[in-house]
Amino acid sequence: MTTPTRAAVLFDLDGTLLDSALDFHAIVNTLLIEHNRSPVTYEFLKSEVSEGARAMLCHAFALPADNKLIEALLVELLARYETQVCDHAMMFPGMDELLLHLEAAGIPWGIVTNKPRRFSETILHKLALHSRCSVLVCPEDVTHTKPDPESLYLACKLTHTYATSSIYIGDHLRDIDAGNRANMFTIGALYGYIRANENTATWNADHYVTDVEQIWPVIREQTGLNLCT
Repeated sequence: MTTPTRAAVLFDLDGTLLDSALDFHAIVNTLLIEHNRSPVTYEFLKSEVSEGARAMLCHAFALPADNKLIEALLVELLARYETQVCDHAMMFPGMDELLLHLEAAGIPWGIVTNKPRRFSETILHKLALHSRCSVLVCPEDVTHTKPDPESLYLACKLTHTYATSSIYIGDHLRDIDAGNRANMFTIGALYGYIRANENTATWNADHYVTDVEQIWPVIREQTGLNLCT
């Protein structure tokens, strides 16, 4: 079998490769209880994870973003997340098998995220992915973050691959925008942190999946592996 050497498969981190909402759910509920409020369900909170820590707190506490309590809670949430990152988070079901398929096929895979490097690197080490991941691009590495394609171009440069032959997978409009602007094949991960009223059809992804197991057949087709087996 001839393995492709110029294509990379790149993932967004939160809500695509990793279910990090589990960590945030635990911390936010602790904060709610400490402020004499009722805890929220995982399903209630996860739709806001891709929007950032402030959005999660506003959603859980039902307060506007400029509320003074939100400012104090934001500092506390980030401080706690620093010490509790990946205490509960895990890869989505089927993701490890997908990564093994990529590795066996000789396709480099990596992560392009808007999550700060200090959190992202800790996650990779805790999940024993640091030695398997070909590239990690974080906000500190670029001038313009997603939806700008700069971080995707950098990932391809570092993996010696072509953007036009590569695939980007994400669960947010900014991911698909970035991938499309880089002329990559884009996959919308609808199993991720999607808001209930989100019209994902307007993202203009090249393909959509509702489960991680649906990704590998798409990769095989796009990279030509079907023609080689």
